[in-house]
Amino acid sequence: MGVDPRFVKIVLDQFSLPIGGIHGVFHWARVMENGMRLAAECGARLDVVEYFALLHDSRRLDDGLDEYHGARAVQFASAFRNPWIDLDEEGFVFLEQAMSRHTGGACDGNVTVQVCLDADRLDLERVGIQPDPRWLCTPHAREPETIAWASARARNGHVAVEILERWGIDWKQIQPGYG
Repeated sequence: MGVDPRFVKIVLDQFSLPIGGIHGVFHWARVMENGMRLAAECGARLDVVEYFALLHDSRRLDDGLDEYHGARAVQFASAFRNPWIDLDEEGFVFLEQAMSRHTGGACDGNVTVQVCLDADRLDLERVGIQPDPRWLCTPHAREPETIAWASARARNGHVAVEILERWGIDWKQIQPGYG
């Protein structure tokens, strides 16, 4: 299980924003760690969470609203599904739903979709926004302890080394940039 580092390279090669920026790899890896924590509590599919973490912001054109980046991520995933995205049909549908819905305030969908949405929203402190429990989908994500844990990591620019190394990313060569 897990994302193939060769696919990560494909994703990075087409990423149009700074790799270390607010929507770059440090964010993606924290989203994965957030998702792992949430999935352990509610049984979400980690394979879907991992592809979501990697792909959800990968088609952004800017760091602003960019309301169609989720739809572009779905198109990108569809184009690279075979042989790079190792999900069954149900898992791929969950991935598409999570990526297309993560730009809005939706909380619908099955628990895997909800964990993906929460994992991303819990990293909002990286841009100075405190996650609001009303916009989180799962009970564990809404817990004050979970919000405080994720927010501190986002605010402090936590580097999820294990995830980045698993994805084959030489994170020490990337300059963080949150400006």
